[in-house]
Amino acid sequence: MQREEYTRMRMLGRRTLGLALLVAILAIASILGQSRPAGAVEAGEPAPGFKLASTNGVDISLGNFAGKKWVFLEFYALDFQPA
Repeated sequence: MQREEYTRMRMLGRRTLGLALLVAILAIASILGQSRPAGAVEAGEPAPGFKLASTNGVDISLGNFAGKKWVFLEFYALDFQPA
C-alpha cells in the first residue's frame, strides 16, 4: 500500500512540475513575442519607408509615390484589438 501511494505521489509531482514548466514557457514566450512599437514620428517628419500588400494583391511601397503624389497616412493604434 505504501508503495502504491509513493508511486501516486511521484506521478502527481511529475505532472505538477510538467504543468509548471509549461506555464513558465508560455509566459516567457508571450513576453518575448510581444511586438515593440517603432520610434515615434513627429508631425512634419518624413515617414519611414515601408511596403504593404494592397487590396488587389500587389505590394505597394511608400517610395512608389515619392515626388509624384501626396500621400496621407493614418494609423489606428488600437484597431483590431479586443475590446
